[in-house]
Amino acid sequence: MSDRPVQYNPKVKMVEAPPGFMGEGFMATNFDKVIGLARKNSIWPLPFATSCCGIEFMALMASHYDLARFGSERVGFSPRQCDLLMVMGTISKKMGPVLRQVYLQMAEPRWVLSMGACASSGGIFDTYSVLQGIDQIIPVDVYVPGCPPRPEAVLDGFMKIQDLVGKESLRRRTSEKYKELLAGYGIQ
Repeated sequence: MSDRPVQYNPKVKMVEAPPGFMGEGFMATNFDKVIGLARKNSIWPLPFATSCCGIEFMALMASHYDLARFGSERVGFSPRQCDLLMVMGTISKKMGPVLRQVYLQMAEPRWVLSMGACASSGGIFDTYSVLQGIDQIIPVDVYVPGCPPRPEAVLDGFMKIQDLVGKESLRRRTSEKYKELLAGYGIQ
């Protein structure tokens, strides 16, 4: 037993530096990779919770699962300051325009995570008043299945968003393909 109160944890995984040329006192790499590394480890989520998936999100933010370990310490409730929209729960057709407005108020680059069966496909509510998936009104980057999904599944979906953010080119958002995708949703 050592005298130190804190022991070294071999399970902790350090973030690797982007590939590049290293020398004594400097490192050269692509600007895209440095920006991607910074973005993927500082995602600010905006929770849009309407149902029971919101309870699972609360568990995800609590100390046992702790989403803050992944650089998302700050949960924002202002769309202009967040870059990940986490849609959780049943979205009624009356709520659709509100969700779309929140998405449009977010600054680029922005990503969307659809959490749970209700947000992804309408869930068990195959009725006239429930939107059968938020991908009818806004583009979705990652779907997390489950009713409600376990916090571990949401963490996996969040890590998939991080991979997407880290590998995304700075030019993707200005590409014609991206503009066509947004035009398909009626977004300029």
